[in-house]
Amino acid sequence: MIVVTGATGNVGGRLVALLAAAGERVTAVSRRAAALPEGVRHVRADLEDPAGLKDALDGADALFLLVAGQDPQAILDAARAGGVRRVVLLSSQGAGTRPQFYGHPAAFEDAVRRSGLEWTILRPGGFHSNAYAWAESVRGGRTIAAPFGDVGLPTVDPDDIAEVAAAVLREDGHAGRVYELTGPAPTTPRERAAAIGDALGTPVRFTEQTREEARAQMLHFMPEQVVEGTLAILGEPLEAERRAGPDVERVLGRAPRSFADWAVRNVAAFR
Repeated sequence: MIVVTGATGNVGGRLVALLAAAGERVTAVSRRAAALPEGVRHVRADLEDPAGLKDALDGADALFLLVAGQDPQAILDAARAGGVRRVVLLSSQGAGTRPQFYGHPAAFEDAVRRSGLEWTILRPGGFHSNAYAWAESVRGGRTIAAPFGDVGLPTVDPDDIAEVAAAVLREDGHAGRVYELTGPAPTTPRERAAAIGDALGTPVRFTEQTREEARAQMLHFMPEQVVEGTLAILGEPLEAERRAGPDVERVLGRAPRSFADWAVRNVAAFR
């Protein structure tokens, strides 16, 4: 049995569907009820309460783990007690490139490495689906505002992350690996706005925010430390953050999906 935490998220929801379609026994863990494929067991639990995971983890072979909660060691102890032998952690590229800002994912990575379980760490960069934050302004006025309009980053499709996770959970040969998951090429916010316009068949106007405008907006939904790290990546990316890595293709045997492809598949959100 494979346990998927964060089963209602952009990655977890798709991962549950992929595993179920492949005939795996799946337990989906989330804090709220979820519409799930037939045959998938749902357990309402919270990673903030590792003791509450016992029912989900009993009899499990593998665990897909989000960076959530404050005690990764307690979560991993509960997993080992339930019979889990393989854990796949969804971390963040920033845990490797900027641990001074992304200490929480880095702490989870350290705990996973020391867990005694067979482990694999997935480090995605920015998600294509972060563009959903623009949906309201696109629907309301065909406009997008973002900072650093001409700085390119190789954002990644959450579906690609889910497919990599499904492969790593089901296959041997990935133990002790850290996969950097990025898209096929860097794109700028201005280019992503144009791709959404192309998908809609109508122009979308791009407005560049100042760093301070973006910071004030981000502080509404991110801790200050993460905001500073995110702005550093968006505005002054390191070479490792600019680079489109080969790990999606290495695991899946195909190139990662582009942002333009994602925009076409998800255009309904912007209409």
